[in-house]
Amino acid sequence: MALSKRKRATYFRYAQYGLLVLIALVVAFTGNWSEIAHTFFDLKTVGQMFPDLVTVALKNTIIYTILGFAFGLALGLLLALMKLSSVAPYRWIATTYIEFFRGVPALLVFLAFTVAVPLAFEIKFDIYSTAMLALGLVGAAYMAETIRAGIQAVPKGQVEAARSLGMSRGRAMVTIVIPQAFRIILPPLTNELIMLTKDSSLIYIVGVTREQYELTKFGREFLSRSPTLTPILVIGLSYLVITLPLGYLSRYLERRSGGKKVSVV
Repeated sequence: MALSKRKRATYFRYAQYGLLVLIALVVAFTGNWSEIAHTFFDLKTVGQMFPDLVTVALKNTIIYTILGFAFGLALGLLLALMKLSSVAPYRWIATTYIEFFRGVPALLVFLAFTVAVPLAFEIKFDIYSTAMLALGLVGAAYMAETIRAGIQAVPKGQVEAARSLGMSRGRAMVTIVIPQAFRIILPPLTNELIMLTKDSSLIYIVGVTREQYELTKFGREFLSRSPTLTPILVIGLSYLVITLPLGYLSRYLERRSGGKKVSVV
């Protein structure tokens, strides 16, 4: 007798559960758990990483990320307004910038501010300026498109109503459109903050002192002296301490905004 679609779907779901259980059993019985525990869960190594893990590496990672995000957000807003401008050269400049920095690896931008820019202009940046500029310039390209999409998602009737009350176009944009746009784009901006947190690991290519280490650099240095791979696990968990709350915040903000999406092209 032929099975109904509903029963076939039920049996297929049970088969997937069974496959997952089988995989879990294979991993459980074939893994060398004593060696895994020694390699990745060495409590002595974990103890040696504190308190510098928190007071130096985690703190600096947060500082570098905030600096880059703040600069990127300000520049991204400017680029978004330029791309929506009726002045063609502004649109060309914004489009060129966005396409360039979306296509260039962030690592090259860090290298530029470490070697190329100081050599060409005889300007030396400190670690905080380098992090802010490199992360901000790359982040601005993505945030600009997000902000632009958010502005365009605001109903045009809002602007028309403001203009009918005697507001200039610029004032209507600042007081009416942009605040509403930011409520729409807060979830994707939070995701961009997560991306910048991970991109801050590229600061390792800059000559930094121990007091300026971020998480990845701190982990690399500790790994070179550790007989186990525990520093890798600890650093990974440290990133999750930052990114998981941001991920939950992004989903919360999305629910608050009614799940409204913006289209970034």
